[in-house]
Amino acid sequence: MKIATRKTISIIAVLFILVVGSFYIMKVRSGGKQAASFVSLTYKWGVGDTLQNSYDSKSGNYQFLDQRDQLVKENFKLRTNNVIFLHSKINEKDLLNIPDTIANAGVNFKDPKVLRYELKLVYEDTSRNIIYFTNYDKDPVIATKARLLQQTIQQVISEAEERFSGK
Repeated sequence: MKIATRKTISIIAVLFILVVGSFYIMKVRSGGKQAASFVSLTYKWGVGDTLQNSYDSKSGNYQFLDQRDQLVKENFKLRTNNVIFLHSKINEKDLLNIPDTIANAGVNFKDPKVLRYELKLVYEDTSRNIIYFTNYDKDPVIATKARLLQQTIQQVISEAEERFSGK
């Protein structure tokens, strides 16, 4: 009877450890970032020291230089489905598993020739700031993830803008 009880307790303990371990592995893999805890997104891009192109999901302010270098200003907010889509792509491709600064060694942050993106994702308990230079060539995996993150955010903003403008 004592051996059977010990086996049962051991099996229960192992199952408990597996369940808890799996939960934490999934949480770490997704970066712990869920659409439900999303607060805001700030997205800026451009060259040089001033990033004139930007979107702030909290205020809905969107400004960008058009093809004639004229500043266009609009205001629209992301919907829940935009946020859910964004986070499903981030989690699916593990896009937040990148460094905060993605740049070659000795980079000039004010270089007028290199396109730079600054992304800030704010959640209820944390925030994540990422700076991505498009000429980064050190690690192709990180470069690909950074480019996919930037493209996904741009896609979400473009879809929300199209909805706003009725295009």
